[in-house]
Amino acid sequence: MKYTVAQIAELLSAEVIGDPNGTITTICKIEEGVPGGLTFLSNPKYTHYIYETKATAAIVNSDFKPEQPVSCTLIKVANSYLAFAQLLNFYQETQMQSAKRGISDKACIAASAKIGENVYIGEFVSIGENVVVGNGARIFPQVCIGDNVKVGDRTTLNAGVKVYAECVIGSDCILHAGAVIGADGFGFAPHDGQYLKIPQIGNVVIGNNVEIGANTCIDRATMGSTVIEDNVKIDNLVQIAHNVTVGEGTGMAAQVGIAGSAKIGKHCILAGQAGIAGHLSVDDGTVIGAQAGVTHPLKKGMYLGSPAIPLGEERRLIVYRRKLPELFQDVKNLKK
Repeated sequence: MKYTVAQIAELLSAEVIGDPNGTITTICKIEEGVPGGLTFLSNPKYTHYIYETKATAAIVNSDFKPEQPVSCTLIKVANSYLAFAQLLNFYQETQMQSAKRGISDKACIAASAKIGENVYIGEFVSIGENVVVGNGARIFPQVCIGDNVKVGDRTTLNAGVKVYAECVIGSDCILHAGAVIGADGFGFAPHDGQYLKIPQIGNVVIGNNVEIGANTCIDRATMGSTVIEDNVKIDNLVQIAHNVTVGEGTGMAAQVGIAGSAKIGKHCILAGQAGIAGHLSVDDGTVIGAQAGVTHPLKKGMYLGSPAIPLGEERRLIVYRRKLPELFQDVKNLKK
């Protein structure tokens, strides 16, 4: 990586305050700035670092006005956090352009599989019958892809991903190490004191530009499809059960669990360890807080607690719970 400040400013349509000819060779955190480094400032808590950093340049919001001398060059944009994210994406794309291509002779690929152009398929990859792998896809070592799976253009399956038969993965997706797509849903019928397994004959359909974290599991449908729509972002260690639908643009943090046949709307946020009971619906744009337990359908809003209730109500209950020891003592004194 080697760019001038001016080149980066042009890429971001930004204003430069300082030396436009400074050379950028790396990207760094503002508190760990080094000569040749490019950093950014968006959180006001880190403002004091802008006066101390040794980075060559820093991306800042256009309304930032230094209160002390600043040694680094400032690159002013409307939204510094977004601009830095765009820059990291640009950096990653340039790295990928020079990434290795080709198919390892240690990969096992069925003769009926259709492999696109400019792909990378690593060592000990297993690709089943009638699989379709799109152009520019990258499949890292020890990935296993079952029969009749479709993998879209430019999608990346990182090491150890398992995709069961019949599943569909869209274009520009990223599946991180150990993700499992299409394992059986948890379907059993109690009978004579035992559990009779219900065959899971559906599949999983994943849209475009979806990212799925490490060791996340998305179960195949009993019938039909478990559906993850476009632009969904899923963290590590998430469990999504059979026949769930996750709407476009929804994001969920680590250890979220969604039970069977739940319908999650578009552009929702599910914080860490939130749990959604089965056969429920969550409206578009809903925010569910960390460790919330959803036991009934939710209209659009912000929810917290278990069972989940509107954020304002839960905040009041938190205050009341903190006062319980004092209230208990008051009642005890009144009884005396």
